[in-house]
Formats: sequence, structure tokens, C-alpha cells
Amino acid sequence: MPPGTVFRPFLRATHRANVMGTTQVAVAAAVAGIGAYAWYTRSNSTSSDKPVFSSFGFHTLRLDSTELINHNTKKLRFALPDATKPSGLPLTSALLTVAFPSGRWLPVIRPYTPVNDINEPGYVELMVKLYPNGKQSTHLHSLQPGDTLTMAPVRGLAWTANQHPHVALIAGGAGISPMYQLARGILRDPTDRTRVTLVWGVNTDADLFLRDEFAALEREHPGRFRAVYVVADPGVGSQHKKGFVTRQLLEGVGLAAGEEQNRDGKVLVCGPPAMEKALKGKKTGVLAELGYRPDQVYSF
Repeated sequence: MPPGTVFRPFLRATHRANVMGTTQVAVAAAVAGIGAYAWYTRSNSTSSDKPVFSSFGFHTLRLDSTELINHNTKKLRFALPDATKPSGLPLTSALLTVAFPSGRWLPVIRPYTPVNDINEPGYVELMVKLYPNGKQSTHLHSLQPGDTLTMAPVRGLAWTANQHPHVALIAGGAGISPMYQLARGILRDPTDRTRVTLVWGVNTDADLFLRDEFAALEREHPGRFRAVYVVADPGVGSQHKKGFVTRQLLEGVGLAAGEEQNRDGKVLVCGPPAMEKALKGKKTGVLAELGYRPDQVYSF
């Protein structure tokens, strides 16, 4: 049996449950087993001609640098074992991080989506939002260059270029990471003509920590990419919409399923549980009310 096969259903469930560490791990009974496996393998990574995360397995990476992005978010850059090779992660993949903060016997396990270009060699970058009493986010924010972290790849949605004419990405808070990875991957693939609309809901203007990156994508891909922001508590003079991700907002930005561009489209959702529940309810959810079929909606 290939290493980690027994854990794959758990990893998929964990990835869906929490991309940036906002919810509890779904299957607590598996924590001890996966933690023991990570403890054994994190110092026994073997060299290979393949990129480090091209197949399942735990690897320990060294933290190369940190950067404070805003009041509660850090960008952590980890060096790959081979500086000449990319990570080997496909689009929409995450890294399952395993740590033992404060001398804990059982590991803390959380998935994070890399935000750097997955084709860049030599490193991966994680964007980590610090949550009050967040076990993993607090630990990751405490790391200093030279420290290490154990992680393993978790595959998400298998993306196929041009499968859908239009894709809507709806994110809440730190759930933006997989959306950024996918949007950039689509737009920088010269064979992919998929159009992308992003809707990102946050608490304050300062939480729009990828605004400049999305603005660059809009300039580079006019007519193919559009970013819409909605802020619950905007600052004085803010130019962003005030409020939340609602049916009225999505209709207003052209995301009703009945519109021609959306009839064969896909909607991807990633955000806090309450937001996902409001959007994805089978009968009363916002996306159902907008006319989307269940097979058109995917949640990270």
C-alpha cells in the first residue's frame, strides 16, 4: 500500500472542512495515527528526482523568511529540498501542516493553500491569518527563519482547462488562498480561456491583503478577470461595497445562474462555516435560489 493511503479520506475531509485553520479537524480519532506517522517520517524524508510534493508523503521544510502582511496575517516562505525544482503541487492543492506546539503530545493539523506560483522552483509560501486562541495559527506566527514545519500534500478539485466558460470564486476572509491560487493558475495558462469572477467578503479594508495582486491580474487580463470586494465594516472613505455576500450582491455582479455566461459555469466557495451554509443550503441557500444545480457548486 502506498504511504499515506489509509489517511487520504481523512485528508480530503480535513481539506474541505478548513483551508486556513478556521474550524476543528473533522475526524479527531485519526489525529493520533496521522501524528505518529508524521513524527516518524518528518526526519526521514528521502531524496528523489521528482518534485517533493508530487506524491503523498510527509516532509519537513525549513522556514526561509516571514513577512507581516497586515495586522493579523503573515506570509511564511519555506525552502524546498531542491532549489531547482517546483513543489510538484497541482492547482487547488493544499499542504497539510503538522506541528506540536508548546510541547503537546498530540499534533495540531491544519491545511493551508500555498499562495506563490506553484511552478516557481525552490520554495512554497503560506499566508497565515492569526486567530484568537488558534493553536496552529499561533504556532506558525511564532516561527522564526531556520525553524521547521512538517507538511504533506492534499489534492483538491481536479481543474481542467476550458471545462467551463466561466467560473465564479466566492471567498470569505482567509478562504481567499485557494481562490488566488486557482485564479492565477487559470489566467497564466495560455491554453485556458476560462473567464473568472471573484467575490471576496471580509470584515475590514485591512483584510483585503491580496488586493494589489488581484488588481494586477485585472490589468493583465482585461475582460477575463474581475474582482469584487464586500466589506462588513469599511473604513471612512472606503471605495468598497459595504455588507456581506448576499443574493442581491451576487445578482448585482452578474452571477445569477440564468445569465448566459453562467449556464455551464462553476461556482467555487471557501469561507467560514456560516457563510458556506448560507450559500450552499440545498433549498434555501443563496446559490440554489440563484438557480445553480448542486453539481455546479464546489466547496474547498
